[in-house]
Amino acid sequence: VQLQASGGGLVQAGGSLRVSCAVSGFTSDYYTIGWFRQATGKEREFVAAIRASGGTTHYADSVKGRFTIFRDGAKKTVYLQMNSLKPEDTSVYYCAAGNVITSTLRDSSKYHSWGQGTLVTVSS
Repeated sequence: VQLQASGGGLVQAGGSLRVSCAVSGFTSDYYTIGWFRQATGKEREFVAAIRASGGTTHYADSVKGRFTIFRDGAKKTVYLQMNSLKPEDTSVYYCAAGNVITSTLRDSSKYHSWGQGTLVTVSS
């Protein structure tokens, strides 16, 4: 399984940005793609997740209503659309994949494959 994250950059507070995660190597649809982020000096935290089968989504409370996770029809790319960005959203964003259950999808240790991360900087 391979994941390739891209799309980070610099944006002003209140602006929007979309990051992408290209996914390859899965032989079934029973996996979850999660987005996590890690700011300098802080622990990695859950942002959002989507199930490849069915497309059910989950969000951290801190991004609910501002961020949207979705996938293309072929399930080869998962996107994180980020609107109304705040300076506190500044982080390296990582996508990850795993066969996780709902109760543990916010736990980064449950994901077995990770992309390289893409930096999102929100200026005030």
